[in-house]
Amino acid sequence: MAETPRWMLPADHQRSLQAEQAVPAPPVDLRTDQPHSARVYDYIIGGKTNFPADRETAAKSLERWPGLRTSMRLNRACMRRIARRLTELGARQFMDIGTGIPTSPNLHEVVQAEAPEARIAYVDNDPIVLAHARALLSSTPEGRTGYVQADMRDVDGLLADPVLNGILDLGRPIALTLIAVLQFVEDAHGLVRALTERLPSGSHLALTIPTGELAAESRALAEEYTANGIPMYLRSRAEVEALFEGFELLGPGIVPMTRWEPDPGEERLPDDTTNMYAGMGVKP
Repeated sequence: MAETPRWMLPADHQRSLQAEQAVPAPPVDLRTDQPHSARVYDYIIGGKTNFPADRETAAKSLERWPGLRTSMRLNRACMRRIARRLTELGARQFMDIGTGIPTSPNLHEVVQAEAPEARIAYVDNDPIVLAHARALLSSTPEGRTGYVQADMRDVDGLLADPVLNGILDLGRPIALTLIAVLQFVEDAHGLVRALTERLPSGSHLALTIPTGELAAESRALAEEYTANGIPMYLRSRAEVEALFEGFELLGPGIVPMTRWEPDPGEERLPDDTTNMYAGMGVKP
């Protein structure tokens, strides 16, 4: 008899498997002497999971562009709007790649507030995220969340991961979210295509991504990150549109984050308040 997929198991069994995932991992070298993008981000938005090297890089970056902190906070707000919109569109399975250090409200908190039965798989390969993964394992009783330690560039390995397949049914529509992560990938188009070509019809792709076409300081910021050992690649609007190959763009299309489906009554900020585009699409 074939083994029952984990996603079909009773809720009590799922929570047992979730608890197994929460077992502390062996100690790893976090290389705290070197700046890391997730920890720099964490420091700038007011988090506490960062070290002197991260704070030094953050300070230099803020010198280049004092508005960076505002843009990063706007990115978190845009993520929440994206999560709510995907839920409204009927998405119930989410794969969030490049999760970063947990910062509440996380994507699963937003999604499960509207759809308690939703399932969310977080994916990252950063040891510091793994160390804080317990914050990503909370879930409503009806749903499921989990953390997958994997490199998104190894698409075959990721999609075959038993933890991922224990959370999601990859034969059913998936909402793939790539929030502020593709700037650290040189071949973003190749990666996105490899990830999305295996998703079934009805799946969604949603992302936020830096560009040099909005805030004038964006290119200097990318140079600062790259000089500190964190290569950053900026994309034009046309390049971002190309990432949605095979998808039908939804909503306002590819727009500055401040213009991507703002909440009613929300203050309209200038486009150059942010250095990031946002977009969402559905696979026919």
